[in-house]
This record gives sequence, C-alpha cells and structure tokens, in this order.
Amino acid sequence: MQVIFVDADQVVRADMGELYDMDIKGRPLAYTPFCDNNKEMDGYRFWRQGFWKDHLRGRPYHISALYVVDLVKFRQTAAGDTLRVFYETLSKDPNSLSNLDQDLPNYAQHTVPIYSLPQEWLWCESWCGNATKSKAKTIDLCNNPMTKEPKLQGAKRIIPEWVDLDKEARRVTSVISGEQKDLTQAPPLSPQPDSSTSKGEERDLESLAEL
Repeated sequence: MQVIFVDADQVVRADMGELYDMDIKGRPLAYTPFCDNNKEMDGYRFWRQGFWKDHLRGRPYHISALYVVDLVKFRQTAAGDTLRVFYETLSKDPNSLSNLDQDLPNYAQHTVPIYSLPQEWLWCESWCGNATKSKAKTIDLCNNPMTKEPKLQGAKRIIPEWVDLDKEARRVTSVISGEQKDLTQAPPLSPQPDSSTSKGEERDLESLAEL
C-alpha cells in the first residue's frame, strides 16, 4: 500500500494512479530531486556546497512538495523509528532541520533510502526553468529566493488554468462551510404549470408533485 503526499500549492496535470502504481524499487520513500537546469539559480543551490555537499556524497537533494511512502516497506524496515532517532539527534543543533520535511529525509537517505522519481513529477519554475515545463506532471509553486515573488501572484502567471481552479476551490470551500448551497446537487424542481395549462391539468400536476 502506498500513500502519496501533495502540497496544497501544487497543480496536478497527470493521472496520480500512475504514481501510485510506480515501482519504487523496494524503497520506503520516493521523492523528486530538485531540478538543476535553471542556471540562474545555481548560486542558490545550497545542497551543492558546504555541509550538504559533503554529507550527500553525490546523492541528490530531493524536494518534499510531493512524495510517495510505501507503507509496507516503511514498517518492515522501521524507517519511522530511524527517522525519529535522526530527528532527536539533529534537533539539538539550532542550525539543523531548518526545513524539516526536506532536511530530515535527505539527511537520513544513507540509512532510509529514497527512490528518485522522474523529474517530470515535480516541475518548479524557480529551479527547473521553462524548457521542461511542457512535460510537467505536477507544477509546484515553490519559493523563488531570487525574486521572492508572492505565490498567488506567481500562480496566475505560471499556470494558465489557475484562475478557474481557484474559483472552483473557493466554491467548494463555501459549500463545505455552509455559506453557499451546492447547486450541482440541488433536487429536481417540481413541475410548474404554465399559463396555458387547464385547471384539470393543474390539479393533475399538483397531485403528481405530492407523490
């Protein structure tokens, strides 16, 4: 059994069943590595220098906006316990785990191995650039440390279908919160006689409506 996590600021453009059925080669976790083809961002790729470069030893640094957990393998290998031990150790250092959901699994991947998903499963403008956007199966609104553009502003520019998706999300939220009735689930209207309907037909329609 697999569980897929997807960030709320991510738009899916593919059948997630493909990801669910993917063979992640017996590893408990699967993440997508950060893109490296937007050369403008080379100076911001912290995993290519200093501590992370030495620690990863050639392994990729993965982004946590989307990932897969193989629950069977996760439990069989006690991956959760291992991650908790790493967390307990790293949390004592205030400079560690600045980005917990990414730093912890990437730090522990020597012991809790990560399967690297194909790059198209997570496209982000900041790190990937536009050359590979057409192949993207998901688009993530990741932060851009260079421009610091607000995510909602970037969404309208990057994702053509964002406006319609945002409207639909707001409508569903209103329905769930009770602020708006869901017109798509409204019961059928009872027949209404028009001005040309005879008195006898009106009585028949009224009887029918009461059934």
